[in-house]
Amino acid sequence: MKKLFAISLALLPLLVSADPDPSVMAIKRDSDLKWVENPAAPGLKFALLYGSPPTPGPYAIRVRFAPGVMTPPHFHPEERQIIVLKGTWWVGAGAKWDRENMSPVPAGGFVVHHANQIHYDGAKDEEVIVQITGTGTNGTTLVNELGNPK
Repeated sequence: MKKLFAISLALLPLLVSADPDPSVMAIKRDSDLKWVENPAAPGLKFALLYGSPPTPGPYAIRVRFAPGVMTPPHFHPEERQIIVLKGTWWVGAGAKWDRENMSPVPAGGFVVHHANQIHYDGAKDEEVIVQITGTGTNGTTLVNELGNPK
């Protein structure tokens, strides 16, 4: 028992060591995230993980959908890769917003939004968190039922 305790004490510094130098690797923990409400879409919050979506270059963001929050039909000029981290994310395609014919993507699922393709997405009865990566410059263009930019 004494030997096990001595080994545990010897390993303790490894478990509580400091983070690596930020020039080697950047670590962002969930508790570090600063969630910002989207003023144009109440119930939709964003947290920046890496980069800057409106500027050229790679970026990573998290998006939190409150229950019942959906984005209307829109498109982005760049391809985006999305991982569902929490809840079931509902996705649909096309300019006509059809909440009844959306596909569920549960936590762990992966979606690619191809550039300039009209889609809509969101949460139905639970909070959903997705992580989005892409290469900016990022933009979102809302469309009418004919698929024309608003």
